[in-house]
Amino acid sequence: MLTISELASYAGVTVRAVRHYHAKGLLPEPERDHSGYRRYDAGAVVELVRIRTLAEAGVPLSRVRELLVAGEEEFAAAVAEIDARLRAEIRERQRHRERIARLAAGDNLTLPKEVVEFLDRLRALGVDERIVRVERDGWIPLAARSPERVPEWMARKLQQLADPQIVDFYVTLGEALDRPDDDPRLAELADKLAAYITQVADEQGEWYVDDTGIEPPFAELLDTHVFDTLPSARRLIELLSERGWTGWTKLERVNPPRGPAGSSSDRP
Repeated sequence: MLTISELASYAGVTVRAVRHYHAKGLLPEPERDHSGYRRYDAGAVVELVRIRTLAEAGVPLSRVRELLVAGEEEFAAAVAEIDARLRAEIRERQRHRERIARLAAGDNLTLPKEVVEFLDRLRALGVDERIVRVERDGWIPLAARSPERVPEWMARKLQQLADPQIVDFYVTLGEALDRPDDDPRLAELADKLAAYITQVADEQGEWYVDDTGIEPPFAELLDTHVFDTLPSARRLIELLSERGWTGWTKLERVNPPRGPAGSSSDRP
């Protein structure tokens, strides 16, 4: 006859596990002998090994008792059912791992791969990370709203990044982020940007400058986020509107251009 410690050792479990199986009603608990100890026979070892094997296979303890007394066909059916449940759980856990991996990858969590590639390209070109984050935050709702258009938009954005003028615009804007509103560099940047936009619009058509097709209220919402994040961007758009274009998310031609405050173009 075996003590509880010897039983646990032979079955490859802990004493605590044996007591747990007693509490769950899976393993009969023998009466104490005249010395006050519980003694187990070989049958208890066999039963405990069966319980341990089922538990380690992922069978819920609530079903172990059922399987211990099941017939061959019933046992096979129950095992098949449990296996199907485990496979479903594995698939779900795999999905969780994929989400965690995307979370660890940062931008991949909420953005299509095309947008992530665009953001990585900006970083590789030396664009200020604050501008990259603003671009990212703008593309998150755009991609969620119109996922089918993302490949088209991103193909155009990557094509634009092949133009040194656009790259220079991004880099110069990054350098101007910490400058005051009256810094001449912002005006120079507005001049360069307006000239570039006008050239592209004249050559490709205004649809090429902005073809997002989003409603003005949504564009204004995204612009507000940009301006709150990058105050210099608000001043840049004000300067750009004096040069014939307005909008950050949705570029539009201004006819006639809005002149500086107090200029003749502001008066009727």
